[in-house]
Formats: sequence, C-alpha cells, structure tokens
Amino acid sequence: MSPLKRKKLNKIRIELDKLDNSFIKLIKKRTILVKKVLKLKEKKNQIVDQKRIKLILRNIKKKSIKNKIDPKITHRIWKNMILAYIDFEKRNFKKK
Repeated sequence: MSPLKRKKLNKIRIELDKLDNSFIKLIKKRTILVKKVLKLKEKKNQIVDQKRIKLILRNIKKKSIKNKIDPKITHRIWKNMILAYIDFEKRNFKKK
C-alpha cells in the first residue's frame, strides 16, 4: 500500500473509531430502556415477543431501503442485537 493510501486509510479508521464511540453511547441508552421494560414484565415468557420482533425487522428493512443501505446488513445487526437483549433480559429477569 502506498504511503498516501495508508494515510487515507488511517483517517477513515479514525472516523470509524469515532462512530464506534457513538454506538457505545447509544447501546448504553438502549440498555437503560431495556432494563425499564424488563421491570414491567411479570413472567419470563413475556421476554420474547415474536410479533414485535417481526415488526421491528420489517421496519428496519423499509428504513434501510429508503436510506439506500443494504438491508441484509441492517437485518443481521438488528437480529443479533435483539438476540443479545433477549439473552440479557433472561439473565436479569427477577421473579416478583
């Protein structure tokens, strides 16, 4: 790789690192909201809501297409995020 390309690559990576820091802050906010939702659930079987999951993924696909983002990328990201939060809720569920 030429020195010029390496310099450009490093600049892009710095921007990606800044974006990653923004994602971390958003994930923290999302986690706080998920904790609030979890406190409202009375039974462990309320954690997984297939209708809501399908709705979220459908909306993400529409928004991805509208914003010219490959919907396969966003589908995979959201699906994995949903699964991670389901796991989080199951680990943190407290019977009342």
